[in-house]
Amino acid sequence: MPELPEVETYRRYFEETCLNQPIQDVFVEDTKLLTTDYDLLVASLRGKKFIATERIGKNLFVQTDGGFYVHFHFGMTGDLAYYQFEEERPRFSRIVFYFQTGYKLAFICPRKFERIGIVENVPEYLRKKRIAADALAISIPTLAATLAKKKAFIKPVLLDQSVIAGIGNWIVDEVLFQARIHPERLAALLDEMEVKHLHEAIQLVLKTAIDCEANYALFPERFIIHAREWAVSPYADAKQHLLCPVCHQKLQITKVGGRTTYFCPVDQPLEMT
Repeated sequence: MPELPEVETYRRYFEETCLNQPIQDVFVEDTKLLTTDYDLLVASLRGKKFIATERIGKNLFVQTDGGFYVHFHFGMTGDLAYYQFEEERPRFSRIVFYFQTGYKLAFICPRKFERIGIVENVPEYLRKKRIAADALAISIPTLAATLAKKKAFIKPVLLDQSVIAGIGNWIVDEVLFQARIHPERLAALLDEMEVKHLHEAIQLVLKTAIDCEANYALFPERFIIHAREWAVSPYADAKQHLLCPVCHQKLQITKVGGRTTYFCPVDQPLEMT
């Protein structure tokens, strides 16, 4: 699933390619992908321009010169592609924006979990959907106050988009490792310094992922994401990526809140001494 770093990459791509071009038409292959009536969507967008972008968590909001926004949710495998000629159109381009310049923007929806629709008021939309502050924007005091009310394990708390927006499963594991916090520590019991370290780790992991354009192979060796084997290991030793980059003990794989979880039992102790 595209997480905050991927969606930020999409946002930047959108800004670099699609702004300030009048929209000629919109093609929709499957109206089930729409959260807005098809006729309303097309009528609202014809002749309008996209003028700015904003990302909140995993959600992309694109402002139009008509005063409303188009909301993109990328589901499990959504993507964007900007192209000129019809033969360049990617597979699974189920929604296509045709610009008067002759260029097109495809919303690629392989598994049809993606969604798009018109939003009049972004803050109101976020409130109704219970989407919290963006993970890159949340302050330490806000994070501390929110966690103090949560008596659950810290990992599922951080996965809750009504607590902090944009953090997915692997990101939480990486954040907790970088902060040296066990995933089953109770959120409300984290002390002031631990919350500070957690906030710093959120910034570190997300900014690193964005800088790498979510290319996992480029992540630093000190990250435990390499244990997930989504990309070629950065280590010469074929098994090194399965070990903690700090203490070199074997990383543990378990389930926390029903989600596969990677952590180091040595550097992320459950019981604090």
